[in-house]
Amino acid sequence: MPKPPEDVTQAFEKALRDKDKAEYELRLYVTGTSPKSIKAISAIKEICETHLAGRYDLQVIDTYQKPHMAKKDQIIAMPTLVKTLPHPLRRIIGDLTNLEKVLVGLDLIKKQED
Repeated sequence: MPKPPEDVTQAFEKALRDKDKAEYELRLYVTGTSPKSIKAISAIKEICETHLAGRYDLQVIDTYQKPHMAKKDQIIAMPTLVKTLPHPLRRIIGDLTNLEKVLVGLDLIKKQED
């Protein structure tokens, strides 16, 4: 098997090293100021500050104010957290207070096998 060019290998190794420095782009879709919305916003902000401090951009979208955004992203349930970067795109729907579920959804940890 041919050896990959040195620059490709170096780029791959750099990507692996920089994995823990990846910038996250997140969109949280909520419905107004309902208790579920407030709980979801609070939970995701705490998770981001604890696990992604200084390397995330969180946009909170109220679907009452911007229904076109929910339609564009095909959001049918709230709250929904959409991770657009780093790839792959992920959607986490429902209870964002479940820390393991959110961390797995953000690809920050591997799912624990039972």
